[in-house]
Amino acid sequence: MTLDLTALKNRQQAAWASGDYAVIGTTLQIVGESLAEACDLYPDERVLDVAAGNGNATLAAARRGAQVTSTDYVGTLLERGAERARAERLPVMFQVADVEALPFADASFDAVVSTFGVMFAPDHAASASEMARVCRSGGRIGMANWTPDGFIGQLFKTLGRHLPPPAGALSPALWGVEAHVRQLFGDSAAAITVAPKVFNFRYRSPAHFIDVFRTWYGPVHKAYAALDADKGAALTADLTELMNRLNRGGADRLLIASDYAEIVVTRA
Repeated sequence: MTLDLTALKNRQQAAWASGDYAVIGTTLQIVGESLAEACDLYPDERVLDVAAGNGNATLAAARRGAQVTSTDYVGTLLERGAERARAERLPVMFQVADVEALPFADASFDAVVSTFGVMFAPDHAASASEMARVCRSGGRIGMANWTPDGFIGQLFKTLGRHLPPPAGALSPALWGVEAHVRQLFGDSAAAITVAPKVFNFRYRSPAHFIDVFRTWYGPVHKAYAALDADKGAALTADLTELMNRLNRGGADRLLIASDYAEIVVTRA
């Protein structure tokens, strides 16, 4: 059976539009700041944030004086980013757009960035091709992507055991694998650097984490909505076991170091 990428994208879009990713996204701001430094962003450079969510990389680039266009295919998330930009008096352009079919001319930007965003687009090859197309020669494509073996990669594997993804769908965590990224960008890349990084999730307990994520984080929210009470309880048990195994915070708090890859592609 051929995978229907359009149907998969529609389901994913509905998932990300559910809950409110901004509640989770704001906790990840440090990742956007690190990526902006890795991409060496300067004032007046034209920067595109794809699958921007509520704007972590967007704000980081704008704080460095860049001319930023922030895009996502979920308009409500861009509204959250716009609220944040207005609060800091940062001039950012927000536009609904799909990373797999960007509405911009070739070589329009000096840098294209994404923090835990583009990795969730179903068509990996189209996404990489579009990011490369709109980035000028010598420009940078910067990404922060969760790795397969890190906490979030394992969380998605756990979700997949309870609610299997469509046959043939590529794992988002492949974007955290250097060989996959090199294959995706191919001759469009003059150089690719991949730095291992860690983000620390800090919650009161596994139960607190699950409550926040099932309420606000689209994929987890949708997973629980699709499961009956018994299957939902089984998912909770497996997620709790995963977090207890990885917890470094002790008995009265949750601290989990989640590996991700900070990637900078220099455009050929």
